[in-house]
Amino acid sequence: MPALSAREVCQQLRDAALGVRPLRRVGVEVDIDGWRLSLDFDGTHLHHCLTCRSSDGREGTLECWQWGTDPVSLLSTWELAQVERLLCGATA
Repeated sequence: MPALSAREVCQQLRDAALGVRPLRRVGVEVDIDGWRLSLDFDGTHLHHCLTCRSSDGREGTLECWQWGTDPVSLLSTWELAQVERLLCGATA
């Protein structure tokens, strides 16, 4: 099974930013419509996506994404701000 690309994971974050997919916290992870993401989020700023598991079981990690490019770095400034706002309001 191929690993998730940074672009595939970024699309989930974009969809959450646009309100297309719901974002909610599940313990220390974030769930976006069945995708589980472990994010480096300090309560205000989103820095990196550390790991992701898609609803079909594929996985991606910061280490496997080329050149250290993680999905968060592919977001526009507006999308990043929207995701950070959602994370601040998301409850476990």
